[in-house]
Parts: sequence; structure tokens; C-alpha cells
Amino acid sequence: MNRRQLRRLPLHAAALLVFVLSVFPVYWMVLTAFKPTGDIQSETPVFLPTALTLDHFTEAVRADGFWIFWRNSLLVTCGCVLLALVVALGAAFAVARLRWKGRRGFILMVFIAQVAPWEALLIPMYVIARDTGMLDKLSMLTLVYFMITLPFTIVTLRGFLTAIPVELEEAAQVDGCTRAVAFRRITLPLLAPGLLATSLFGFITAWNEFAFANMLIIKNQDDRTLPVWLSSFSNVFGTDWGATMAASTLFALPVLLLFLMLQGRVASGTTSGAVKG
Repeated sequence: MNRRQLRRLPLHAAALLVFVLSVFPVYWMVLTAFKPTGDIQSETPVFLPTALTLDHFTEAVRADGFWIFWRNSLLVTCGCVLLALVVALGAAFAVARLRWKGRRGFILMVFIAQVAPWEALLIPMYVIARDTGMLDKLSMLTLVYFMITLPFTIVTLRGFLTAIPVELEEAAQVDGCTRAVAFRRITLPLLAPGLLATSLFGFITAWNEFAFANMLIIKNQDDRTLPVWLSSFSNVFGTDWGATMAASTLFALPVLLLFLMLQGRVASGTTSGAVKG
């Protein structure tokens, strides 16, 4: 081992430590979901079980309300992502392609909204939902998630739009296309990686959100989302850790599969949106 490799050894060790600390909770969750009940309740931790079972997954899927809350999470998440994409696409085009008074101030406000802590909006959102009669409604939760994901979507799409040469649209307009047609035929296909990247991050944000869902859905328990349901998943004997971990694994599965399918385009979209603009 040469000196250069020796100098990098602490960095590799630190990277390995961070990797282990990050992956171990996920590994323990999935492992517990497959462990027999005896291994879960054992006083000695079992890191490599000799037997695996699917009983916990069966119990989780058959639990009251699992598919209802799964549907609620899916509806709210997809709804907020679609709304954010439509609105952010128009806003990103306006700030990236057009020159108008107040443009810089608008961009500044978007950045401020992006860095503002979500927790600071809990009480204002509750008061607004209460006064407008929107408590215990999935539509209110969708609007809140839309508001949370919108600034990031605008910033990312703006950076990606800036990376696409405006001359492509101008050439299409010279050939007879209107601005809208040039954008739809030329720019929009090139925006695919950016749209996928922002959609994925918006999906993850809304899918995993707990605080707003727990606060805005109070009386109508059938409108709860999966994160809220998981926090109260128990039986008459207390918390069933095997079924809880199985339900958590199923909850994390859609995001994991979506990321694996889109990882190439997500990486390129995130990079382009970050370094340009």
C-alpha cells in the first residue's frame, strides 16, 4: 500500500462508517419483518436469523385499514406531485425565459420559502384548515403537500430550463411555431430528466410526511395516511413489532422501486438543475 492509499484510508473508513450507520436501520427493519416472533422477542439480538417467515407481512396486509390508508397516501402524494409539476413548470418558464418587473424578488421569495422550516407552518395551516372547514379532508392535505414541494420544484426546473439553449425555441419559432408549440415540441422533451427528478423528490417528501397528516386528520380516521397509521399500529397485546416492521417495509417499497427505475434520469436531472442558472 503506497502513501497515497494510506492518506485516503481514513476517508474510506469514515465513508464506510457513514454507510453502515445509514443502512443498518433499514437492514434491521427488513430483517425484523422476516424474523420469527421468537427471534424478535429474544433478549439476545439476532443479526443473522436461521429461519425466515412471511407471517408478519400477511398480518400487516390483513390489518384493518391497511389498503385504505395505502390508497389515501397514494392519492395525496400523486395529487400534490402533479399539481406542483404543472404550477412549477409555468413559474420556472417565466423566471428562466422571460424578463419582467419583480422577477428577482419572486425568485428570492421562492428560495426563502424553500429554506423555511415546515414545522413553523403547522399552527398556521391548522388554523386555516379549521376556519375554512377543511379539517379531516384529504384535499387539504394535498394542498399542504403541494405548498411544501412547490418551491423545490420551481428552483430545480428553473435550473434545468436555464441549461437548455433558448436558441432551440427561437429556431422553432422562426420555422413557424408559436412559443407554446416550440416549448411543447422542443423544450419539454429535453426537460424529462428534470421532471422525473423533481417528481421523485416531491413523491418522497409527501409520501413520508407525518406531522401535517397527524394534525390535519383528527376525527375522520379513514382519511389517515400510512405514516400516521404506522405510528399507532398495535394489537390488544401491545405493539406487534414484526407486523409493524413488515408494514414499514411495504411502506418504503414504492419509493425504493421508483428510485431504482428512475435513478439514471434522476441523477442527470438533479445535476443539471443544480449547476446551471
